[in-house]
Amino acid sequence: MASRFVRTALAYLGMVGDESAESRQVGTVAAPARQDRSRSGGLVVVVVFVPREAADRVRRAAARAGAGAIGNYRACSFSAAGEGRFEPQVGARPTIGRVGEPEVVDEMRVEMVVPRRDARRVVDAVLAAHPYEEPAWHAYETLGLAEL
Repeated sequence: MASRFVRTALAYLGMVGDESAESRQVGTVAAPARQDRSRSGGLVVVVVFVPREAADRVRRAAARAGAGAIGNYRACSFSAAGEGRFEPQVGARPTIGRVGEPEVVDEMRVEMVVPRRDARRVVDAVLAAHPYEEPAWHAYETLGLAEL
């Protein structure tokens, strides 16, 4: 049997039914009412690949522009480490590496949700904060349960 905390967290995320008012109580702080996750509500996930040392700056810029708000939380993001690989071509002004030479950089994949109406502002902020001449990024719309 899952603990009351686990049941409450799953109910809040819409993964199981809300069993009772008591199950929504975590310690002495009541959890917010369960959100309707049947539809996406117009959310977009913005993903950007950024050198590790610049990741915090890019995350802060995205949050200031409106990304990462989930319920009563703000500046929510997910990051995963990886390697960015590229070879700058003639005409490039690379921040890291040299024209014509393959480069490998420790990078972070940073993801944040944002309301569709604010997505362009967030992408603009991310690109302005990013150190690369040509940042790698993409965005995709989310689906709710009813849309699957």
